[in-house]
Amino acid sequence: MERDIITIDEKLCNGCGQCVPGCPEGALQIIDGKARLISDLFCDGLGACIGECPEGAIFIEKREAEPYNEVIVMGNIVKHGESTIRAHLLHLRDHNETVYLNTAIKFLKDNGLKVPDDLTGESRPPEKHPHKHGECQGSAEKEIHHSGTSSGPVSAQSHLSQWPIQLQLVNSKAPYFNGADLLIAADCVPFSIADFHEKFLKDKKLIIFCPKLDSTIDNYIEKLKDIFTNQNIKSITIAHMEVPCCFGISKIVETSLQKAGVTIPVKDLTISIDGKVK
Repeated sequence: MERDIITIDEKLCNGCGQCVPGCPEGALQIIDGKARLISDLFCDGLGACIGECPEGAIFIEKREAEPYNEVIVMGNIVKHGESTIRAHLLHLRDHNETVYLNTAIKFLKDNGLKVPDDLTGESRPPEKHPHKHGECQGSAEKEIHHSGTSSGPVSAQSHLSQWPIQLQLVNSKAPYFNGADLLIAADCVPFSIADFHEKFLKDKKLIIFCPKLDSTIDNYIEKLKDIFTNQNIKSITIAHMEVPCCFGISKIVETSLQKAGVTIPVKDLTISIDGKVK
């Protein structure tokens, strides 16, 4: 079956092992000085290990892989004790993986093992991602010019200077990208930063996408490659959240630059949940 699963760039991996504790499922081991995915069955494709890699050697791709098996994973996890069990269950809950979470809790109960009190098998309902292809009708290109004054009681000035901004809808040949400074941000970033427009967006063209929930990552890489190749981009600022699955945005930009064969200055910013640059 084709599904999301991690891939390790052996050229970038230095074998430091920081990713191994970040994978409670036990999918990673250091073998011959490199991190290795030891079994597709153990990898849920959610990317908890990505944020632990200081070299950016781990990313998520969609490829043919054996189906993830929660029962096999739990058989491995329980050997490592309560802390690892809890970390795994929290990982599933925080990614809204309700089916896997319920399977894991059933495994614990069937084997007479304690279930953490705050993890009952009920998870938050999955959120509908707003950027599925074909749902947005406002994809007509538009360059936006502001008068310099704002209306209403809020004094902040918008610095959004083009439309659309979601990468699925963006035209890589749009003239406003020519010679631009780009801000490539994960979907959640603008909602976590109170002064996003003034501090991050001012004098930049914006592209947003979600490296976890969007399903057209290969197309994104090609579209970014086209922009980097043909639009004489002056600089790239990447802004992503501190959660592990969000670090994939940096790898996508890096891959696109490699395919484009160009060198563009890149600033990579990690944003904390409370809106601070880490």
